[in-house]
Amino acid sequence: MSAVDQTEENPSAKTGTYLVTGAAGFIGFHATCRLLEQGIEVVGLDNLNDYYDPALKQARLDEIARVSSRTGTRFDFVKADLADKSAVDACFNSHHFSRVIHLAAQAGVRHSIEAPDEYVSSNLVGFANILEACRNAKTPHLVYASTSSVYGANDDTPYSEHRGADHPLQLYAATKRANELMAHAYSHLYNIPTTALRFFTVYGPWGRPDMALFLFTEKILKGEPIPIYNEGQLERDFTYVDDIVEGVLRVAADVAKPNPEWDARSPDPATSSAPFRILNIGNNEPVPLLDFIDALEDVLGKKAIRDLLPMQPGDVKRTHADVSLLKSAVNYNPTTSVREGVGRFVDWYRAFYGVPGNTNDV
Repeated sequence: MSAVDQTEENPSAKTGTYLVTGAAGFIGFHATCRLLEQGIEVVGLDNLNDYYDPALKQARLDEIARVSSRTGTRFDFVKADLADKSAVDACFNSHHFSRVIHLAAQAGVRHSIEAPDEYVSSNLVGFANILEACRNAKTPHLVYASTSSVYGANDDTPYSEHRGADHPLQLYAATKRANELMAHAYSHLYNIPTTALRFFTVYGPWGRPDMALFLFTEKILKGEPIPIYNEGQLERDFTYVDDIVEGVLRVAADVAKPNPEWDARSPDPATSSAPFRILNIGNNEPVPLLDFIDALEDVLGKKAIRDLLPMQPGDVKRTHADVSLLKSAVNYNPTTSVREGVGRFVDWYRAFYGVPGNTNDV
C-alpha cells in the first residue's frame, strides 16, 4: 500500500491544505515535495535560521518551487518563527488545514548542551503555539516530530513505545518528550487527534550538514579526519529519508483515535483514552557505525582518515526501533538499504556542490 493508496482510503486527507512546518528543513523539504507530487496543496512555514547554512535551506525552497510549478500544485511559503504566536495564529487564520505536519524544531543533540535557550524557545514555546493554533482551528490531525533520543538512559532495545521514556540524557530529548506530554494534554482536553513520530537516524539527499553522513562525506573528500566517537563502537538505526516520508504521510492520513482498551490502572505510554498515539519510525535494522563508514568509503572510492574519540556527553551506544506499531497502523515497510541510500546521498552531494566523480584515491 503506497501513501497515495492510504490517502485514497481516507478522502478527508486530500481536502483543504497541509501545513508543513520546517518546510525548508531536511525531512520537511522531502515531505513537501512528496505532497505536491500527490496533488496536495501545501503551506510551508520556516524561519530559515542559521543553525546551518541558510543557503542550503533556500536551495530546498527553490526546488520545492520547481516541483510546485511542474505539478501545478500550489505551495505558499510563510517565513515565521514558531515562538512568534501572532505569526503562527495568522498562518492558521489565513488557511484551513486538513492536516498539520509539524517538523520544525531546534535540532541537534550536542547543540542543546551549548545553546539551551534556543530549544526552549523553538521546541517548547513554539510547540505550545502550534497546539493552541490547532485547538482554535479544530485541526483534524496533528502529526509532529519526536525523536529516538527520548529513550535516553533506557538501553532495553529494540526501543518500544510501550515502555517508559522518562530519563532523557540531554535537553533536546527532554523538549521532545515534553512535546509528547503537552500533546496528550491537548488531545485529552480538546479532543485533538495527535500523533508523535519518534524519528530514528534519518539520512539521504538534501540532508543536514551537522549530521554524520554529510559531515563524513565532506571531510573524506577534503582529506580531513572524521570524528568517530566511542572509537566507532556505536550502532544506529539508519533510515533513508524516502522511507521516512512514506511513513509520515501514511500516518498523517490515518487519524489518531482513542484506544478503547486503554487502562488507567496500567497505562500504555503509546496510546490513550484520548485520540493520541506515539509511534517509532525507523528501519528496525541497527547498523554498526563502522559498517556505515565502510559503505561511504566504498561509494566515494576514498578511504577516511579515522579519528577515534571517546564517547560524547548525552550520546547512546545503540539505537534500534521496534516499528511493529507503525507497521500495524499503516503497513509501514522501509525498503532502502544503507548501501543504496548512501549512494544516493553521494550522488546528490557531488551534483549539488559540483564535486567531480570517483577519485579512485583508495
